[in-house]
Parts: sequence; structure tokens; C-alpha cells
Amino acid sequence: MSRLIDSYNRPIDYLRISVTDRCNLRCVYCMPAEGIPLSESENILRYEELLRIADIAVRHGITKIRLTGGEPLVRKGIVEFIEKLAKLKGLEDLSLTTNGVLLKEFAFQLKKAGLNRINVSIDSLKPDRFYKITRGDFLNKVMEGLEESEKVGLSPVKINCVVIKGFNEDEILDFALLTKKKPYHIRFIEYMPFEVEEGWQKEKCISTSELVGIINKFQELIPLGNQEKRTGPARRYKFKDGLGEIGFISPISDHFCGSCNRLRLTSDGKLRTCLFSDEEIDIKGALRSGCSDKELEDILFNAVRKKPEKHFINDNIFKKCSRTMSFIGG
Repeated sequence: MSRLIDSYNRPIDYLRISVTDRCNLRCVYCMPAEGIPLSESENILRYEELLRIADIAVRHGITKIRLTGGEPLVRKGIVEFIEKLAKLKGLEDLSLTTNGVLLKEFAFQLKKAGLNRINVSIDSLKPDRFYKITRGDFLNKVMEGLEESEKVGLSPVKINCVVIKGFNEDEILDFALLTKKKPYHIRFIEYMPFEVEEGWQKEKCISTSELVGIINKFQELIPLGNQEKRTGPARRYKFKDGLGEIGFISPISDHFCGSCNRLRLTSDGKLRTCLFSDEEIDIKGALRSGCSDKELEDILFNAVRKKPEKHFINDNIFKKCSRTMSFIGG
């Protein structure tokens, strides 16, 4: 069976599927307090449609799938969908990104259904600041969700933290120190350009080199693996006495486009080959017009052939994405 390989000879083996554009938080870098216009339910891909696409993608080399949103846990039937996905022959890793609000009540069900691991987005460990970011007083629930995920065996538990200058850089060490007490994987992510309420400002981005420097002043970080030949976007480290690890994802200062292995499927049925490009390929129309599996394969392969060599964040021709992350999928 032929594999998905783009025009720059990069194997595409990772598919991110957004199952909904709905969310139970209103994070300031994602949407205004009143929310954003949502897709009509009939415009959202049905689970059987998502499963069909995933099945074909796995047959052609996709080995990793991550479910995103919006907030994937607000969609009814998500556990049953995960159970079906987990049975796809050839799928090696099934994960989910969540804001963690509903995680405590879902963790056991998710593990039992076949989910391997979890990513939780947390940008502050301070209740007042967490509320300011998310407009929701749920930090305790999120932390309880982390504990429950660890307890039921979702491993690793990853925490994604977007660091923004003038906002939460004073918590860098607080997040890093979590890895001394817990086997969590902390992922510091550079602030990225999306259509956000306050407008993206590059000067608010703290580079990976700055982040590493801040933590090294406290205690030296030990590199994990070959930093130049990464299997994912993160440069990984740990403390000598750490239980977990610390990773840095650098889409702004040191992009990893040369090894990008990702394809994204939005909840309304569009394929995106680059997070920072507005070019989308419709797959929902073909699905709902009764297309064959061969026609779906052709759409997937065509999308992968169009995958750009790199993004242009640091170039004059770059423009911010016109869709928010709640539509694209985290």
C-alpha cells in the first residue's frame, strides 16, 4: 500500500482530527468573551465520516492520531468514537488534547476505550491568572484531571504551556518544577500568530533559547536524545533529579518544518497541511456526495502533495491565520 509522502520527501504519519469547534472555555488568545459563530451541527463531520477518513489514512501510513477541538470532551459520543479508532490496524498512538475541565470524569473511560496519552493545555498555575486567561474558574478541576489521568495510566501526561512575555513568563520555573514531583512532560510553546482578541504581537514571544536560559540559571537541564534529529517538534530535556521531562516547541525562533509529518482535519471537513497556512482542501463534499474510497485516497494524496516546504512567520509575506485554533484544531 502506497504511503503518504509529500513533495519534499517527508513521510506524513501524523493526523490531527478536530472533532468539534465548541469549547467550554473562552480563552483570550482564542475567542472573545461572547464566543464566536459556531458551525451548524450538520456542517460538522459525523463520527462515521471521521472514522472512514482515519481508516484510509492509517492504511496509507498514518500511525499517530490526536483528537482535538475546540474541546473534544464536550462532544457527545467521544468515548465510543475513541474505542472504534483504537481498533484501526496500524494505528500505533492515539492521543487527545484537552483543556482539562472535564478530564477527571472522563480519564478512566478514555483509558479503557484505548486512548494512550493526554495533552492538557494550561498557561497558568495561579487561579486568578488562570481565570483571566480562560474566563473560567476551573484550575482546581484541571489539576484534579491531571492526577486522575496519571492514576488510570494515561502516559505520558503532557502539559502544554504557551509562554507570553508580560503575562506568564514569571511562571516558567513553576511549570518546570512540576517535573521534579510528577512524571509529567511539560511542553513550553512559543506564542504563535493567530487571529486573537488582542492581536498577535511578535515582541510578546519568548524564544526557546531564552526559556532554556531562564531554567538553566536555576538548575542545569540535561538534553534527552539527539537534539538535531528529533522524532517530534520538541527539544527535550530533564532535571538530573526529575521524574518528568521538559520540552520546548519553537515554531517562531527555530521552526521544525523540515521534519514536519502532520496533516490536519478540521471539524467542518477541511484538510490543512500547514498550521500557518489558510489553504484548505475540502473532503466533506466528497464524503457526502457518495465518493468511493479511491476518491478519498486521491484527495488525501493531493493534499499531501500540496504541503508547503515551510511556513513564513519570519518573512515579510507572512500573514496571520484567518481561522482561530478552535476551528483548526490544537
